[in-house]
Amino acid sequence: MILVFGSLNVDLVARVPVIPGPGRTVLAPSYQTHFGGKGANQAVAAARIAGPGKVRMAGRLGRDVFGDESLKNLAGNGIDTGQIVRVDAPTGCAFITVDSSGENAITVASGANSTACAADVAETLFNADTVLVLQMEVPYAESLHLARKARSAGGKVIWNLAPVPDQMTGAMIRDLLESADYLIVNEHEALDLAAALDAGVTDFETACSWLARSGGLTCVVTAGAQGALACTADDTRYRAPSPSIRPVDTTGAGDTFVGAFASMIGEKSSLKKALEVGCEAAALSCLKPGAQSGMPLRDALREVPPRQASDSPEHSTCTQMRG
Repeated sequence: MILVFGSLNVDLVARVPVIPGPGRTVLAPSYQTHFGGKGANQAVAAARIAGPGKVRMAGRLGRDVFGDESLKNLAGNGIDTGQIVRVDAPTGCAFITVDSSGENAITVASGANSTACAADVAETLFNADTVLVLQMEVPYAESLHLARKARSAGGKVIWNLAPVPDQMTGAMIRDLLESADYLIVNEHEALDLAAALDAGVTDFETACSWLARSGGLTCVVTAGAQGALACTADDTRYRAPSPSIRPVDTTGAGDTFVGAFASMIGEKSSLKKALEVGCEAAALSCLKPGAQSGMPLRDALREVPPRQASDSPEHSTCTQMRG
């Protein structure tokens, strides 16, 4: 069972010629409303591949129209919403601008997400079959508490350390690494984390290896068109390419990767297969606007991944990945 604890937002998306810098205003002809939040996005991505009834979402929504519609959307994607609590704070909202090349800039108003509480999640959900998925858009201390609970019950923890908060200390990072089985970051986040721990590395591949060995976990770095790289604690490395596409909107691509990756870990697929499925799903998600609207169903993937698979690890030094 995949349990996602995290943020639930409604996204307001405007398409613009260029993303405005400080002091600049650009006009958009209209805007669109989409469901989002890194937690909800990852839950939807996982559910579309894992299937109905395989994913539970935990978090908080406001007692407002956005909250009502968010619950309906999750249920419509086959996600169990029994662990979602309604509160007086407004439902989280993200304001997204997308330029003509498909790149985006995002501002998030946390709202109810800032009140998310580990105590909302039932104790009975934690066992050896639990795959807990976490991000950084809800209070860190609450996520850390659940990570430790999942690990103590024999479950697996996938922590997407995004966005990296400005106030995150080295001690917080070390606690996170100790409580996770899989750390997922992009190339910039990998370097930021390594720098915060004084690793002295200058490229994301070396940072991936260093974080894996230092944390005693598997570190996964997503690198856009370059695909994804995974380094294990014993310095075994795997890589997967990203399909060549012309993106319409990259919003939610990282979350799609995490959800697809989690679905494969939940099925006990190999690490290499999880990377491959994650990369393919993330690429497909970029072909439609909005974070969730392009997330693929399992049938859209080139092949239905097996329940178990073996792969050949690589022990050589990481080289440049090719998309």
